Amino acid sequence: MRQGRGRKRNNDALRMEDVAAQAGVSPMTVSRALRDPAAVSQAMRDRVQAAMQHTGYVPNRLAGSLSSQRSRVVGLIVPGISNSLYAQMAQAIADVLSQHGLHLLIASSGHDSAAEEAAIAAFLGQRVCALILHSTRHTARATALVKAAGIPTVEIGQLTRTPLDLCVSYSGFKAAKAMVMHLGSLGYRRIGFVTLPVHDNERSVERRRGYRAALKELGLPEDPAIIAESEPGFAGGVSAVVQLIERAPDIDAIFFAADVMAVGALFECQRRGWAVPDRLAIASFDDVDLLSHVAPTITTLRIPREEIGRQSAAMLVARLNGTHEGPPVVDLKFDIAQRESTTRAQKNTSGRRS
Repeated sequence: MRQGRGRKRNNDALRMEDVAAQAGVSPMTVSRALRDPAAVSQAMRDRVQAAMQHTGYVPNRLAGSLSSQRSRVVGLIVPGISNSLYAQMAQAIADVLSQHGLHLLIASSGHDSAAEEAAIAAFLGQRVCALILHSTRHTARATALVKAAGIPTVEIGQLTRTPLDLCVSYSGFKAAKAMVMHLGSLGYRRIGFVTLPVHDNERSVERRRGYRAALKELGLPEDPAIIAESEPGFAGGVSAVVQLIERAPDIDAIFFAADVMAVGALFECQRRGWAVPDRLAIASFDDVDLLSHVAPTITTLRIPREEIGRQSAAMLVARLNGTHEGPPVVDLKFDIAQRESTTRAQKNTSGRRS
């Protein structure tokens, strides 16, 4: 099996002897601390644990000792299992993997880098043969674990110039900028922006950066009164639209950088008698099916989630088979779907290949 350039050791090259040398004890002591923690002192358990973290060693939970054998399982970590966007992508990944005798194991991080780290450690303990990580921002230990494992790894949530190994995604910065530029081209000048919390979420950070870049290019001032963070889902959209209109009654458009929040905002506008788009234009990020079935239909960014899933899985299969020769970073772009919620449209605008 051929691995990527610069990946010097595979996961099984990290042996119990490495941990023992780091801890200054015998391999037998390390083995005893792992197999029967009660047989050693708390101080010794702490010493062994510290050595494991330092070396990146993960105990094999499938066997009593380190084995060079790998499972036929690929580990996928996404922010949330209930989100339909991730479900579609996961299905695409599973479909490709199954054609090659591989299986998919899924964990949720909840936009929490510590939870992602724990999931990575658990997957490596199960000797997965590859990893797919939705996040591109990781804890130092998570990064060390992945690099020490030496298995094919694809990051898919956001384009990054410095992937751990491989990256298949789109630019959240370019997508957000393109949508705000599109709204500006339709004549909107007080364009609000709502995203998920930016803490520990590089996707929200990049989308906000794209929003700000578009305002600058359009010659529009950045007003904190029309920028908000909100929780995901309908309720987040409801609270955000009310908050922004109360702060800035002259706001004429809001770009919701998180799928169904836009639908929640639309429903709240209808409940309060705020006509969309006559009083307020609404745009969204991600083309969930619901957006094309509400009235008015909602203008949105189309992100190729399923294709991201298919290509990331195909790259892993090629890497596992030693046949991958393409670039380490693949940008699958995006499109803008112009719909009724922004009816000042003069033309259909595409962000593909932007």
